[in-house]
Amino acid sequence: MNTESFGVSSLLSLPGDVFSVISCFLSPSDICNLILCSKSLCALVDSEKTWLVQCEEVKVLPLVEIIQWRVGISSYKVLCRFLVQVVKPLVGIWVHQNPELGNVVYVMPGFLSVVGCRIISQAVGPSWIQEGQVMWSPVFEIICGFNGSTGFFLHGRDKEGSCLYPGFVLGIEKTCNVLLLEVEPRRENSFCDDIEIEKTYSRKVYKRQGKNKGAVPFWKLAFSDRKNLLSIVTRHVGLHVVEPLSGMLFPAKNDDEAMLLERRIMLLKMHKFGRNWKHMNLEADEQLCYNPMQVDINEMWENLGDEIDDEMDEREDPKEVAPKKRFSTFVRNGINHILGKSSSSKNTPPSSIEIRHSNRQNFLSSGETFGLSLKASYTEISTYQGWPYMYVNRFSLYKLPIKNPIDNQEYAGLWGGTFGWPTGKCIEDNLRKALFLLMLTYEESEEYSERVLIGMKILEGERFAQYPNGSAMFVVNIDTPSFEPFPFDADRKDFEHSYKGEGITDGYGFRYPGSKPGSLFVISNDLLAFVWQETKNVITLKRLNLEEKLKTGLGSCVTPLPPTKNFTYMKRSYFNVFDKSSTSTSSSE
Repeated sequence: MNTESFGVSSLLSLPGDVFSVISCFLSPSDICNLILCSKSLCALVDSEKTWLVQCEEVKVLPLVEIIQWRVGISSYKVLCRFLVQVVKPLVGIWVHQNPELGNVVYVMPGFLSVVGCRIISQAVGPSWIQEGQVMWSPVFEIICGFNGSTGFFLHGRDKEGSCLYPGFVLGIEKTCNVLLLEVEPRRENSFCDDIEIEKTYSRKVYKRQGKNKGAVPFWKLAFSDRKNLLSIVTRHVGLHVVEPLSGMLFPAKNDDEAMLLERRIMLLKMHKFGRNWKHMNLEADEQLCYNPMQVDINEMWENLGDEIDDEMDEREDPKEVAPKKRFSTFVRNGINHILGKSSSSKNTPPSSIEIRHSNRQNFLSSGETFGLSLKASYTEISTYQGWPYMYVNRFSLYKLPIKNPIDNQEYAGLWGGTFGWPTGKCIEDNLRKALFLLMLTYEESEEYSERVLIGMKILEGERFAQYPNGSAMFVVNIDTPSFEPFPFDADRKDFEHSYKGEGITDGYGFRYPGSKPGSLFVISNDLLAFVWQETKNVITLKRLNLEEKLKTGLGSCVTPLPPTKNFTYMKRSYFNVFDKSSTSTSSSE
């Protein structure tokens, strides 16, 4: 017997349970390679037990939820593919630059789905977050069909109430760090190919849809065109939600599995049949086949009128831009007249208006109908103290890596905090205080030639933000002990360590805060306090597991914003856009 035959025979002689244990040391791609080796190996390897083990090894779901998810899907193999290709790349913290008070989206497993939840700026009481609920608002869902196909829903609302806006997943890269909401041109004969698109992802999408190489992509359109396109499509495909669709995005403490299954079936029907979903059933065809509602091209042209001639920053006031534009046009025409040049000269390069119109026409002619799409890709992004530099006028979210605590980096990860001592108690009158979310990361400091711990703010406030997202609330020299005494009654708590550092303080305007000396006191690996040396202000921090908080019932769902704003609120605002009591909703720099 040759060596190869002996190796195969050895594997075939193993009991199924033993091979399931061995498969813990193999990746899903290793399993697939073994399946392709021979029919006899396929029978051994391609089993429910093997793929159940692989689902556990992905480490995004506990075993009890993996088994619960299996009820609504054809096999553990299909489930494993969904966990590897969709859930694992997306779970975590996603952010956008604007507004300074919001746009923190936590993506977590739902029920045979992955869901994005915006964490709302809010206040916490004297007993910190234990006594209240974490306020959040739904942003999007990606659901898994019976055979592994995927469907996308954007959450939002219109004048009549909450809505769901169906779309499709264009592609998810395993190392994605940018999440894009776009409008995708579609050909009639490509609708029922979506399941193949969703399985093969972005590399084959353009081949299957027969896209022209010269087609203008969505991101190259003017901002106002992109905004109007998203508005038109969402207005056409929006579906008003009914119970139990408005809740139960993820299994909470007392959720009934039957109700979760009922909601998922409703979503699958809505995604496949649109407004007629109530009178249809899925048994006729188990595949998802996204067929966006027809969006008339002529109506698009009418809505994408020429009221805004140039692409301009949405933060500028059109009333201020118009005089500038008229004056610049007058000067340009005057110079051309002096030089004897005509604006219609063949040698004159196309104007920005002409380029914009050409790009728009190219995009609109590349499809017969148009639908929403979600794409997760990887892009090289520069960062400062862990905060990415972002395009502020794109409908995109950027991923913040969550570092798990390891040796010599015990405090890395996501923390929640508020001002006051002890542990969030307000010094004056026991009032409620604003919740802060901080991402703690370690870096090597070139200035001090030692390690520093950076507490970067990613969410602040109840109504008004004092410092921008991405600000370092404190920077601590983690190798330099502090000998400053703790200025308050320690309430019999022993401090394990204390370190010197600097904390954010008032400076030159909102965007340029200063910093003053302080100390970080370590009560435990899950409880920290930073004290400013001069003012004795103290912010207390607790390690925060958002998924655990939401799934244990400490979550209060808030009505979402209109659909496009709900994905990324583009207008710069230092006020809480979810706070109805705010008299002013935005301010410009």
